[in-house]
Amino acid sequence: MCTSTCSKLSPCSPLYVAFSNQQPYSKGNSLRNHRLNRRIRLSKGKKVAILVKKEMEIKNLKLYMENRSIIEENEKLRKKAFLLHQENQALLYQLQKKCSNTTLHGHLAHNSN
Repeated sequence: MCTSTCSKLSPCSPLYVAFSNQQPYSKGNSLRNHRLNRRIRLSKGKKVAILVKKEMEIKNLKLYMENRSIIEENEKLRKKAFLLHQENQALLYQLQKKCSNTTLHGHLAHNSN
């Protein structure tokens, strides 16, 4: 058998015996490596997908806030337009009333002559 002078990877070493039965690139190892690599790729893909999802949520929130401010500004402008329309109608009514009074006075003055 072996003596104490045997090296660790000599044929009589327990490590040598344990690893001598395995082939370095057997189908089992290759399959395990393939599965591990696939898991790593999928894990990276999931991380990328999570980052993309977060970026989309941030963009969506920014667009939502921009839309809300546009809607609020639109409502303010709509109110201003309504008030201007009312003022315009009142001024038009006053103008028509003044014109009809002037025309009426003109007819009365013309008829009295």
